Amino acid sequence: MGSAEEDYNFVFKVVLIGESGVGKTNLLSRFTRNEFNHDSRTTIGVEFSTRTILVGDAVVKAQIWDTAGLERYRAITSAYYRGAVGALVVFDITKHQTYDVVDRWLKELYDHAEASIVVMLVGNKTDLAQAREVPMEEAKMFADNNGLLFVETSALDSTNVEEAFETILKEIFYKVQKQKQRSSQSNTVSLASESPTSTAPAQAERRPCCVAL
Repeated sequence: MGSAEEDYNFVFKVVLIGESGVGKTNLLSRFTRNEFNHDSRTTIGVEFSTRTILVGDAVVKAQIWDTAGLERYRAITSAYYRGAVGALVVFDITKHQTYDVVDRWLKELYDHAEASIVVMLVGNKTDLAQAREVPMEEAKMFADNNGLLFVETSALDSTNVEEAFETILKEIFYKVQKQKQRSSQSNTVSLASESPTSTAPAQAERRPCCVAL
């Protein structure tokens, strides 16, 4: 069955990482299905959902992986960093300990993913602002100092969820476009011998999770 969902130019694999209970699964379900589950259970292993969005005039399919935050599942999930071009490192603004371990999550991410991966720090659960333990300014400064994008969200009331995913997908897209431009400029001579109507680049773009930044 052909559908608009299958008609896309790029597939970008994005992983959600962070401690158990910070709301990764509900961020994923809010963005991909506009749903929120109050009784969400701890993710075991890895789950993923997809959503297609328009970036400029290109159709981008986001393949978003929700990785288990519990320590005992970490060996299962490490392989799923491979091929990821984006990552959201999520913490709970009402639990400072989930923010304290962001450094550890970043280390694990960079140990298993490409160094050029686009990373966003996400402070979730802004609907519980009265119980905030992590000042927004502190998290924003940490993100700036480490070259990360930053946003605060609420999966419960949808605050900034769309913006978070769209921002990181656009950043990945622009990075890929710049790389393609550099590649075409440096390979002008060799590309001249190829047919201008060649479909090879389009086919490569359609192949899931193969975009290398």
